[in-house]
Amino acid sequence: MQTRDHILLTPGPLTTTLRTKLAMLRDWGSWDTDFIAVTAKVRKSLLDIIHGHDSHVVVPLQGSGTFSVEASVATVVPRDGHVLVLDNGAYCKRAAKLTQMMGRRCTVMGFPDHERISATALEKHLNTDASVTHVMMIHCETGAGVLNPLPSIADVCAKHGKGLIVDAMSSFAALEIDARKVQFDALIAASGKCLEGVPGMGFVFIRKAVLARCEGQSLSLAMDLFDQHQYMEKTGQWRFTPPTHVLVALAEAIAQFEEEGGQPARLARYTRNCETLVRGMQALGFKPFLDPSIQAPIIVTFHAPGDKRYEFRKFYEAAKARGFILYPGKLTEIETFRVGCIGAIDQIEIEQAVHAVALALQDLGLESGKPAQ
Repeated sequence: MQTRDHILLTPGPLTTTLRTKLAMLRDWGSWDTDFIAVTAKVRKSLLDIIHGHDSHVVVPLQGSGTFSVEASVATVVPRDGHVLVLDNGAYCKRAAKLTQMMGRRCTVMGFPDHERISATALEKHLNTDASVTHVMMIHCETGAGVLNPLPSIADVCAKHGKGLIVDAMSSFAALEIDARKVQFDALIAASGKCLEGVPGMGFVFIRKAVLARCEGQSLSLAMDLFDQHQYMEKTGQWRFTPPTHVLVALAEAIAQFEEEGGQPARLARYTRNCETLVRGMQALGFKPFLDPSIQAPIIVTFHAPGDKRYEFRKFYEAAKARGFILYPGKLTEIETFRVGCIGAIDQIEIEQAVHAVALALQDLGLESGKPAQ
């Protein structure tokens, strides 16, 4: 009999604590001063995490993280701007697609999905194409789990005077991002990732000097971050109906984040989870897709077993029956699956997950997770 919720081994939504769940049991009036105070507290706490009070503002937005990525491009990039997207995975491709749909000129610089994007290659491109106004990157490309080199990319952009837009959806609050050290025009994250809140809102850190010249650039009413910020600064309120329960859950999740020890402590826990996962899965014969040197401690991609009896759906259901939710692969050329290391879980849950995977292999009649040669 199932005695607890399924453990979500995904890049989000994530397993959350009971405290975070309980925070959503109260109803809130969106114009009420108590709720306005929660909004202000969350915004301050988010800026604390990146040490960004002097240089940036943070603008919350209703919807999933992708809404905020799209809103960032639409708000920050002028209509005659030219965005260079550094592409080494599925979410980079999504960023390029939404940039084009926002009517901005877009060039894609492709890299293999098992490699990091390259600051050297970026510099060479910028030396030959002066028309680029902005560079866009994914910090942790969860399609495969690659940790991309944010500091070196930011240095190249600063050197060439290009605006940098960073999708930090799956890295923010776990990996260090210090606005005093790394220069960016916009950085996007969301409630349901490494802060361990629930899905439903994103937030964008925008450089103050950049936001000041963004009025009228967005073609969207609902996703105009300039207007959202102006209204919030004036009234303390959201322009349109806010995700009240999501926000108060995030406030509670941030309180637990701070109690745990902030970003360094969260990174340490996720790193332990990742190491435990890889070690346990390798003992079952599974092979990680990425070289350890570029693996982010967020989500790990594994080669699928080479045995012809393997089917991901059956494998997934066998693991689910034992209380664990896995994630399908995002690669197109080879079959893989992914296992997340983040959320309100520790090494114990990871060890239990590995045991569940071992039993799932037995259910499928497989001797090991060894991939095809």
